[in-house]
Amino acid sequence: MNRRMLLASAAALAAPGLLRAQDRSIAVYSARHYDSDRSLFDTFTRQTGLRVRVIEANADQLIERIRAEGANSPADILITVDAGRLVAAKAAGLLQPARSALLDQAIPAHLRDTEGHWFAFSARARVIMYDKAVGLPGGLARYEDLAKPDYRGMISVRSSSNIYNVVWTASMLAANGAEATEAWARGVAANLSRPPQGGDTDQIRAVAAGQGRVAIANTYYLGNLARSARAEERAIAERIGVLFPNQGDRGTHVNVSGAGIARGAPNLAGAQAFLEYLASPAAQAIFADGNNEYPVVADAAPNAFLTGLGRFRQDPVNAGDVAARSAEALRLMQRAGWR
Repeated sequence: MNRRMLLASAAALAAPGLLRAQDRSIAVYSARHYDSDRSLFDTFTRQTGLRVRVIEANADQLIERIRAEGANSPADILITVDAGRLVAAKAAGLLQPARSALLDQAIPAHLRDTEGHWFAFSARARVIMYDKAVGLPGGLARYEDLAKPDYRGMISVRSSSNIYNVVWTASMLAANGAEATEAWARGVAANLSRPPQGGDTDQIRAVAAGQGRVAIANTYYLGNLARSARAEERAIAERIGVLFPNQGDRGTHVNVSGAGIARGAPNLAGAQAFLEYLASPAAQAIFADGNNEYPVVADAAPNAFLTGLGRFRQDPVNAGDVAARSAEALRLMQRAGWR
């Protein structure tokens, strides 16, 4: 990434008299609810002099709010924790493209919208976790293996309506087509250790407690347990091993946290500077250290916990192309009996 370009952009925005008084802040509509994001915003303010006004809600609520506010929306930036909502916001005409050579250079092509309407800034790998004391069930290497009858009663996973599972299944659709993916979803549903319940952390806890042999979860949940202030949570994380699936073929699915510029952004220059800042070394380090997420910029390093899990190859399919299959994926999972 051209760091000099980013610093020049920040310096220009911070120059006295360059901005009108009303342009000295940006409004960020954020579906991320992590304490570490405060550091993201504070660092941006220190670098640019622009104050960040944050409006938090879930992604669907924020999208509907921008839609309802119309031309009077104060939103400059929309941040969500999945590409699916960004794709939906673009389809609804609520985002505008960012024309940024810096972002095009910094963000890998499969982690950004092909027309520049949104960009991913952090990633989470959706992996297979297991109790190291018991061992990984034999023969597991690919997501596709989870549907085999050998693993009856072994899988702990969230409900089909969870966005992480929806986008994960959409990636299976992209790789294998509808017929094979529906058969796979039916096999996974038949192999569950219990009815779907709770979040990813609950699946990890279940496996550590001997309820099922494998959990499907995002890596950052395990990182949060490993770095918890509570000894019992760190002990759970210590027991858990991680398999990055499909390393022999297409690679492991990642879901992303990303952002785009709102269609009617009142402070367009500030909004673009904020997106470029999210690709900076400082912001990428906050994603990694603050919330155990993988940075997306090539020269940004994961934190020590994620580094300890080892390197892996990502599925290179475009996140937007996957997310566009989300509605089909959800219908397919529900037909297959995955509740």
